[in-house]
Amino acid sequence: KLNYWTPVDWYNGGMEHTTLHLLYSRFWHKFLFDLKLVPTSEPYMKRTSHGLILAEGGVKMSKSKGNVINPDGIVKNYGADTLRIYEMFMGPFDQHVAWSTESMIGPRRFLEKVWRLQEKLVENSSSKTPNPKIQTSLHQTIKKVSEDIEAMKFNTAISSMMMFVNLLDAESEIEKKVFETFLVLLAPFAP
Repeated sequence: KLNYWTPVDWYNGGMEHTTLHLLYSRFWHKFLFDLKLVPTSEPYMKRTSHGLILAEGGVKMSKSKGNVINPDGIVKNYGADTLRIYEMFMGPFDQHVAWSTESMIGPRRFLEKVWRLQEKLVENSSSKTPNPKIQTSLHQTIKKVSEDIEAMKFNTAISSMMMFVNLLDAESEIEKKVFETFLVLLAPFAP
């Protein structure tokens, strides 16, 4: 089973717990490897750390300070997809970022714009050939989002989808297949 499950492809942990994470995962694994009890010298092939989400004003969230954000209220007011988009859009994955409930409006408007695009859907474009500008932009967006997901650059992936949606919004009609492809691209962020 160890040969099958190790090494782990990607280990992601929090910056606050780096010392203990490394002690528990890496140090002990190396110790066990020296005893020939595990098949690999490293427990994982790649390790990343995520940044902290700070409270409004940039201070550390703490129950004792009473500045923790309860997601239930956010989901009730804006929806779970908006919360997910906001968390991934608020900044680089590995950096500390301050929470801002006011900034929740941008991701909410983005999702509302995506929803409204369905009013412009057509089976096939009225012209004989699909709009090359839309097709090119769609493929560029697919490439960018795919690469950004792998690199955990979720904020720039969402930004590129926002730009594509703005391009679609300027069109009088949108081919259903283009919209469906975009929704598949959006689904990991807002299912």
